[in-house]
Amino acid sequence: MMLKTHRAREVDESLEAKEVFLAGWVHTLRDLGGKKFIVLRDGTGLVQLVVEKGSKAFDVAQELTQESVVRAKGLVRTDKRAPRGVEVKVEEINILSRAKTPLPLDVSDKVSADLDTRLRERVLDLRRLEMQAVMRIQSAAVRAFREKLYSKGFLEVFTPKIIASATEGGAALFPVIYFGKEAFLAQSPQLYKELLAGSIERVFEVAPAWRAEESDTPFHLSEFVSMDVEAAFFDYNDIMDLLEDLIKGMIDGVQRECSDCLKELNYELPKFEFPIPKITYKDSIEILKKEGVDVKFGDDISTPLLRVLNKALGKDLYFITDWPSSARPFYTKAKGDDPSLSESFDLIFRSLEIVSGSTRNSSRDVLEESLKQRGLNPSSFEFFLRWFDYGMPPHAGFGMGLSRVMLMLTGLSSVKDVVAFPRDKKRLTP
Repeated sequence: MMLKTHRAREVDESLEAKEVFLAGWVHTLRDLGGKKFIVLRDGTGLVQLVVEKGSKAFDVAQELTQESVVRAKGLVRTDKRAPRGVEVKVEEINILSRAKTPLPLDVSDKVSADLDTRLRERVLDLRRLEMQAVMRIQSAAVRAFREKLYSKGFLEVFTPKIIASATEGGAALFPVIYFGKEAFLAQSPQLYKELLAGSIERVFEVAPAWRAEESDTPFHLSEFVSMDVEAAFFDYNDIMDLLEDLIKGMIDGVQRECSDCLKELNYELPKFEFPIPKITYKDSIEILKKEGVDVKFGDDISTPLLRVLNKALGKDLYFITDWPSSARPFYTKAKGDDPSLSESFDLIFRSLEIVSGSTRNSSRDVLEESLKQRGLNPSSFEFFLRWFDYGMPPHAGFGMGLSRVMLMLTGLSSVKDVVAFPRDKKRLTP
């Protein structure tokens, strides 16, 4: 049995009077006595079906419920009153899976629900047109990211997600039992992508990472997708140039492929200033002081402080560069003219850090000293350090949080809104 010949978005005026087979979910139902109007939804969108009294399909349609999965055969006809100006006069309809009533969540958005309810009923929530738009935007953004890097000679790689020790020496790790030994879920692919760049020069990865942080904010998840890049013979200026190109490419890709999704979200992509403006960490601290903030050199610029800085700068996207060496991980290279500062940057969207990157240390001696300064034992990192004895090129890279970038691309306010099945302190299902 042919389940479908066309998807909903493919049904248009060019198919006038032609027979089609469609399959999808019953998005809405209207009964006008002699006629039933069914809005059918599939992964591409909506199409209206009309079932007339007296037809074989009419009796079957009496049994339909919202979100039931159906297959319909019918003739396409144009009608300006129909959504998208076209509908399908149904000749046969089969119920493939009948949905229970009432639904625990209104998929048609006639009744709004709070975020906790939506996350509890997530599979139904993902059927809402708004969430379908979010998922399509995410797919387009990741594809654009990949394609731009492929065009520049980068290879996609896959690093271990079960590791022996902390990537950055922190405590925010999820332990796992690995054949009777303690191991950890990776916080980042950082050390492995450096080793890969030291072997095959230009690499990237799009993959999950885990941080066991206590943070419970709209911008933190325990499991997230990290978009990582590492390149030999690059420094942090080269990486910022590359990142600017990637941001442009992702915005262009979403605009090109997902204009209908943006309309569904009632959102217009921001128009950024290129080249992306840069401000040093030192200058950021001085601006914050002028704004009356009690802050000193070496302090973190947290999200509340970034709100103040963003208002003072009046820019939607900007780099903060040259962070204190002490505030950065051990693998971050210090500036030659002032070792108290590092060749590092954060990319800030309004008041949210979405990317962090740097030039990396490529000398084993420097790495060992940097570990000691942070109270870490170099022997715990021997699996990483030993390869620096065999020719490690200068290199640089960044890590980008996909869910945070998605806030920029959708206008939504919580990373839990843009992740299909978010994991945080309170949520392990669905």
